[in-house]
Amino acid sequence: MSILMRTVAIVALALLVGSTMLAQSTSPATPPTENYSGMYTFLQDGEFVQITLEDAGRVTGFVSRYGDGESDRGAFLDQFFKDGKLDGKKLAFTTQTVHGVWFEFKGTLERDPGKTPDDEGYHILKGALTEFRTDINKKVSSKSRDVIFKSFPQDLATPPAKKSD
Repeated sequence: MSILMRTVAIVALALLVGSTMLAQSTSPATPPTENYSGMYTFLQDGEFVQITLEDAGRVTGFVSRYGDGESDRGAFLDQFFKDGKLDGKKLAFTTQTVHGVWFEFKGTLERDPGKTPDDEGYHILKGALTEFRTDINKKVSSKSRDVIFKSFPQDLATPPAKKSD
């Protein structure tokens, strides 16, 4: 083999190994072994957050909550996720702005080992929720708090199969 051929083979091998290592280092985060998609409690009774875990760490969903401003007090508002990401068990999402209010959550997905899927709180979203508000003068204020959102019980009841006579 000539020196030129040997050099080309070594460069090709180095590129192959390098691209394989790069692909491994930039691969998406390992998805959780459990399916954490579902509905979770939110700040008040009757409010909830819907989480759907997609491929490659993408998270979609929305928050359904009661409005508390002068123009929307008591009205049910849906705030879809503008951004959502899952990295292992670390979850983060930001909602779209509705009537000058949006939310940002950063926390973890957890499971209560003492519960079953048909119990409230089988899965838990635990972390910090920041509520942002824009006032009439376009000034943004924020309030952050630690939260625990519990999964709603999963409906495991399926109609029994019909018996053939």
